[in-house]
Amino acid sequence: MTADHDRRWLVLAVIGVAQLMIILDSSIVNIALPDAQHALHISNADRQWALTAYTLTFGGLLPLGGRVGDYLGRKRIFLMSLIGFAAASALGGAAQNGAMLFSARAIQGVFAALLAPAVLSLITTTFVETKERAKAFAVYGAISGASSALGLILGGALTQYLSWRWTLLVNTPIAITVAFAAFPLLKESRAEGN
Repeated sequence: MTADHDRRWLVLAVIGVAQLMIILDSSIVNIALPDAQHALHISNADRQWALTAYTLTFGGLLPLGGRVGDYLGRKRIFLMSLIGFAAASALGGAAQNGAMLFSARAIQGVFAALLAPAVLSLITTTFVETKERAKAFAVYGAISGASSALGLILGGALTQYLSWRWTLLVNTPIAITVAFAAFPLLKESRAEGN
C-alpha cells in the first residue's frame, strides 16, 4: 500500500467529519430549541425560524455552491466554508436574541451549501478508481445516514449537561480542526473549460 493510497483514506476521514457536521447541524438544534426559545424570549410563532433559516439557505443555495467550487477551486471553497461555518456557529452560540440566532443559522446554511458540494467533488477527484470510489461513497452514505440520529442524541446531551448554546458552539472547534487537517491533505481541483 503506497503513501498516496493511505493519504486518500485520510482525506476521506477529514471530509467525512465535515459531512457529519453539515447533516448533524440540521438536527442537533431540534432538541435544544425549547431551551433556546425560553432563553432568548422567542415566540412560538417565530421558533421554527431557527430551523427554517438553515434549511432554506442550505437547500436554496446548494446548486450555486457546486458551481462556485467548480470555478474557484474545491479545496479553497472547502476550507473557506469550514471557517465560515465555524464563525456562524460561534455567532449562533453567542446569540442574544432571536434575530441574532436566526441570522447565524441562515449564515450556517450558506456555508453548508458551499461545503456539501465541495465534499462530494473532493471524494470524486480523490478516488478515481471505480472500486475505491464505491467504497468512499459507501462511507459517505453511512456518515450521512448516521448523522441525523447522532445529532438528536448529541443535541440532547449537550442541552441537558451544558447548555443549548453548545449545540451550535460544538461546530466551531470541529470545523477549525478539520480545516487545519485538510489543508496539507487536499489537492486543489477545478472544473475544466467554461
